[in-house]
Amino acid sequence: MKVQPSVLVHLGYGKYVRSDQVTAVMPIEQERGPGRRTLVHMQGQSEPMVGSRAEDSIVRDLVQEPKEVTQSRQQQEILRDLLMDLGNVNATVRRIARDEGGLDLERLERRIREVVED
Repeated sequence: MKVQPSVLVHLGYGKYVRSDQVTAVMPIEQERGPGRRTLVHMQGQSEPMVGSRAEDSIVRDLVQEPKEVTQSRQQQEILRDLLMDLGNVNATVRRIARDEGGLDLERLERRIREVVED
């Protein structure tokens, strides 16, 4: 289980905390109710914050990589694969793709390289 650094985790009712600053998550046993489900202890704070979400939901968000990050990583991987494949296209095929199909593989390759190498 790995905490994702610098990711905001929703505690409910508009409260967010940085995932890498959470030190403990504990269910509220007494006086639990709407808006009072979980105690979230934070680094550098003596009193815990009260979260309105269940502790297992908060913990899942602490350790699970956000969907956007996963998708971005997958997109970068696809672009790298495409860039590698474009490097194997010979000059004749590139000319035909550009002249007959309007597909400028050199321009596409440059744009992908700009995105991937940032």
